[in-house]
Amino acid sequence: MALVAAVGLGLGVPGQAAVADQRDAVVWTETGAVRGSVTDQARVFQGIPYAAPPVGELRWQDPKPAAAWRGVRDGTRPGPACPQGPVEVPGGSKNEDCLYLNVTTPSEPAEGATAPKPVVVWVHGGGFYMGAGSNYHAERMAARGDVVVVTINYRLGVFGFFGHPGLSGSGTFGLKDQQAAMSWVARNAASFGGDPRNITIAGQSAGGISNCAHLTSPTARGLFDKAVLQSGSCDLDWLDNFDYRGQSADAIYEPLSSLEAQGRRAATDLGCEGEHDAAVLSCLRGLPVDKLMPKLDKFIQPAYGTEVLPENPADAIRYGRVQRVPVLAGHTRDEMTQSTSFYDQGKPMSGATYQAVMRETFGEHKDEVEARYPERAYDSAALRWAAITTDRKWACNQYSTSRALNRHVPVYQYEFADPDAPLLSPAPPTMPMGAQHASELWSLFDLHGIAAEFTPEQRRLSDQMIDYWAGFARSGDPGDADGPRWPRFRAGDRTPHVLALAPGAGGIRPVDLAAQDHCGFWAELEGGENGAGTDHR
Repeated sequence: MALVAAVGLGLGVPGQAAVADQRDAVVWTETGAVRGSVTDQARVFQGIPYAAPPVGELRWQDPKPAAAWRGVRDGTRPGPACPQGPVEVPGGSKNEDCLYLNVTTPSEPAEGATAPKPVVVWVHGGGFYMGAGSNYHAERMAARGDVVVVTINYRLGVFGFFGHPGLSGSGTFGLKDQQAAMSWVARNAASFGGDPRNITIAGQSAGGISNCAHLTSPTARGLFDKAVLQSGSCDLDWLDNFDYRGQSADAIYEPLSSLEAQGRRAATDLGCEGEHDAAVLSCLRGLPVDKLMPKLDKFIQPAYGTEVLPENPADAIRYGRVQRVPVLAGHTRDEMTQSTSFYDQGKPMSGATYQAVMRETFGEHKDEVEARYPERAYDSAALRWAAITTDRKWACNQYSTSRALNRHVPVYQYEFADPDAPLLSPAPPTMPMGAQHASELWSLFDLHGIAAEFTPEQRRLSDQMIDYWAGFARSGDPGDADGPRWPRFRAGDRTPHVLALAPGAGGIRPVDLAAQDHCGFWAELEGGENGAGTDHR
């Protein structure tokens, strides 16, 4: 799920664009004034605290209100990223004082526009253990879409999703941070020209999974009006070996009891033992960040059976316990080429490894799976495995979530299908990557401030996608934007109802995703249900 991108691979950030007009560079928030940067395209206000630093006794507590400041705060630089290794953030971070957000608005109102603008709150991906809101430069989306875009940080890994008996909020601190940021946006949106009554949460990978959770969270009720889930479904689960050899089958959300048991073991490993939970937690809160970093990626699954998530979100959507808001959701056509490209000790999966993991993963069903994905259809074993795992883990699980949601709310589903999507790493690819996981992000953002090298057709696709996303943020229907019609998702219709997004003539078109990605086959293979218990068909 991680965004292994130009984000955090040492590409650097280009210099600030020349300031075009400072007259609107200062905005008053509830805690003080902020001076941002103004260019011909957008106004950008960075590093605004939305909550108090979660340090000391506030480690593993619900976010507390940010303190007010005097004078005008410098908003021309982002705040620190939350603690993480050096993947998406150059050099990594060990700074727990990280609950900051960034606001981007158009520098000039759209022609004839007088009403407050829709607000998009972006929740970054990164597998719940890396990433930062400041990685996503939203000037193009704000200016072309005429929307206000807010990108946020939230606590990650062991700092955001740790659990232990006696610890209130176990496994949900990162989600609580996101909800605190949404609440801040509702209270302050008007200061930036945004409409506090028209807030869309959007996110990719861990961000999309977070937003699916917020759809079912009672503590998020009323904090947003629409939701975008990019490569992140409530039904996300996987089988053995899918991302790497030896991986165990699991689902993205974890029961609280399991998390607390894992937390107790981690506390012992960290030298914090005792009969009383309060003493153990006091010991853990006293540990320096460095001591906790080895456990960072051991706690990356939001917990249910909690105040934030009373039940597994996959079950909640199936039984209709969801917020009644429109949803835009989708995935990329080649999600799993990313992990498959370094499956064999940093190299693409070999033929021998493919045969071994097919036997280990599917057992007596191996021949059935291979018949559905015949060898002749793929140029390598790695591409064959990527196709199998993309369909089973991402496409059909997203389809299940859309089917369940569609019983209660309007749903619009897409598949990003650019076969030559810009790469996410400056290193030469070791296999064809296609529309790999996170590759659609270039169409919406300049990652780390770096613009993608688009062909003219890809640039037109990017513009159309921003139009669709902004149209959805404005009205709840991406079809309000000019361009090919986006049909509403209606499972069971004879006509295709998922929109493929690819460059070139005819690249944006409806597709029958359930047939294309063999979702009926996967449902029947697993007894009519996937691991999360939702029928794919």
